[in-house]
Amino acid sequence: MKRRSGQDPAITSRWRPATRAIRGGTARSEFGETSEALFLSSGFAYDCAEDAAARFNGKQDGMTYSRLQNPTVEMLEKRISLMEGAEATRCMASGMAAMTAALLCQLKMGDHVVASRALFGSCRWLTDTLLPRFGIETTIIDGRELDQWEAAIRPNTKVFFFETPANPTMDIIDLKAVCDIARAHGIVSVVDNAFATNVLQRPMEYGADVVAYSATKMMDGQGRVLAGAVCGTEDFITNTLLPFTRNTGPTLSAFNAWVVLKGLETLDLRIRRQSDNALKVARFLEGRVERVNYPGLASHPQHNLAMSQMEAAGPIFSLYVGGGRARAHALLNALELVDISNNIGDSRSLMTHPSSTTHHGLGEEARLAVGITEDMLRLNVGLEDVDDVIEDLDRALGKAGL
Repeated sequence: MKRRSGQDPAITSRWRPATRAIRGGTARSEFGETSEALFLSSGFAYDCAEDAAARFNGKQDGMTYSRLQNPTVEMLEKRISLMEGAEATRCMASGMAAMTAALLCQLKMGDHVVASRALFGSCRWLTDTLLPRFGIETTIIDGRELDQWEAAIRPNTKVFFFETPANPTMDIIDLKAVCDIARAHGIVSVVDNAFATNVLQRPMEYGADVVAYSATKMMDGQGRVLAGAVCGTEDFITNTLLPFTRNTGPTLSAFNAWVVLKGLETLDLRIRRQSDNALKVARFLEGRVERVNYPGLASHPQHNLAMSQMEAAGPIFSLYVGGGRARAHALLNALELVDISNNIGDSRSLMTHPSSTTHHGLGEEARLAVGITEDMLRLNVGLEDVDDVIEDLDRALGKAGL
């Protein structure tokens, strides 16, 4: 590969997904390194004052300051764009920085948002607490019901915001149908695709305008760094999102970008293997606990929809063990292999109690409304030998009285 092949659309457009995940966006320095270079620099120098002026007024391409752009971060942004099928991407310091920027960059006082009720806890804080502070009202609906999207639209509705699969209920939202409704009314659809990633689901193929990620999750996939990304059209990223991020500074560090670049090289392999493992674990648990919420199981009420818009069901699901928080905590405390952790997307198997951790701040009434009960647990199935994971769960279930 030549120095700039990875950033030449005439070349990268011919590459298949696996090649894009490894080589997309790569720009080699004069040293000809095979791995992407790590540019740990806050600023950049110019050959002359005129070059500096030209870069700041947009007449000359090039780096100015790492809050705006950085060569390593730019490589990650170009790679994610290629994998997503997006015109452009902007990377952020974390997944929540990405979600916040994707919303605030395009909203103002007096605007209205329609959001699915099944969102990550911090995303619900954005819609329920932060946006109202800026005079932006949100209507929370059951995103699975298409008529509720239509009914919630107002003349000032600017954004539809939803996550599918949803954290931790695993609700599935009909991507094409909801995005079609949004487009018909001139509303921007913003999709949180962190659970699926662009390997298993590409919302833009179903009409989504903006796709946001916690790249901390599967994209890094090994529990190392925080990162986020927002994908969209060149116009949206350059003229709507970039002015917001330039002046508010939710900047991704070059080191974290480099780590995520390395993670993307194995994303396809990891998430497909973890999906296979998760299906085996879910089938085992289905006969042992009260209910398993996994879109890959035929028992999931939206199994057919999920499999029509996802290539596999992913590594994450939730389960109900009965007996309230006491039994849920008893199971967690009996685990020997699986870690108790509020994170997901890791190569290690992780389990958490959403009601007391990730969705604690949502409040009991709101949690119960979306099905987050005291006996719910969320499981991220990793890359360990799946039989070891099953044996650990079997032992812990027994100790918890199941």
